[in-house]
Amino acid sequence: MTTIVTDPTDNALLSPVPDEDGAPFWEYAARGELRVQACAGCGVPRFPPRPCCPRCQSFASAWRRTSGRGRIWSYVVPHPPLLPAYAAQAPYPVVLVELADAAGIRLVGNLVAAPDAPLDSVDPARIRIGAPVKVVFHTPPRGVTVPRWLLERP
Repeated sequence: MTTIVTDPTDNALLSPVPDEDGAPFWEYAARGELRVQACAGCGVPRFPPRPCCPRCQSFASAWRRTSGRGRIWSYVVPHPPLLPAYAAQAPYPVVLVELADAAGIRLVGNLVAAPDAPLDSVDPARIRIGAPVKVVFHTPPRGVTVPRWLLERP
């Protein structure tokens, strides 16, 4: 779906580089919409995006808007040593969110206190498997808009 790159001249955080299949995901994110690809033949959502449905082998697809809500399915809290751009913010929570209205779809992202908050803005002790979350979007100064997650009950 994407290749991850960083610009070593500005010590930036990693930024996705959309490929052909995943480009619509990032275009919708830039508009503040969380959409997932679904098969236009059988209706099954799929992520990461790909040209062919793994269920019915159809090449027809559509991008369906989601509610942007889900539950923490799993998480990790990285500690140094890390890439230099991340070390100053560690430890910080990275969550795997299962979407509420797209069965089986799980997205990775940061759990933060606000869309533009630093990665370490949520105390990892507050994270619980199954906790409800909602999507927000963050656009770094020179990067691609990415989904992030807020606890619904801070």
